[in-house]
Parts: sequence; structure tokens; C-alpha cells
Amino acid sequence: MAEQVVKGITMSLGRKIRDKVQAVKGWVRQRLGRATGNQRQQAGGRNDRVIGNLRQAGGKVKDAFRR
Repeated sequence: MAEQVVKGITMSLGRKIRDKVQAVKGWVRQRLGRATGNQRQQAGGRNDRVIGNLRQAGGKVKDAFRR
């Protein structure tokens, strides 16, 4: 039983880290696109950032209903 609890926490933590990394990666990519004038890079970064932020929000909602 203890393994299941630890596994659940690890999976949740892994998802949180993955989503935060995606949001930060998008922010960096967007800034790089702005600096170089590359609109495609900027738009791709914006998409990554938004997806990461939405996943984080979904995770927070999910955690709120677990309690």
C-alpha cells in the first residue's frame, strides 16, 4: 500500500515538473523569437507557454477535488 501512495505522489510531482518546464521553455522560446524577430519561434513559444500553464491549472483543479 505504501508503494501506491509514494507512486501517486511521484507521478503527480513528475507531471507538475513537466508542466512547469513546458511553460518556462515556452517563455524562453517566445523571448528568443522576439529578440531575433522570428515570428514563428515567438508563436511556438507562446503556444508552449499557454499549454504548460493550462496543464498546471488543470492539475491544481484536480488536486483541489482530491482533498
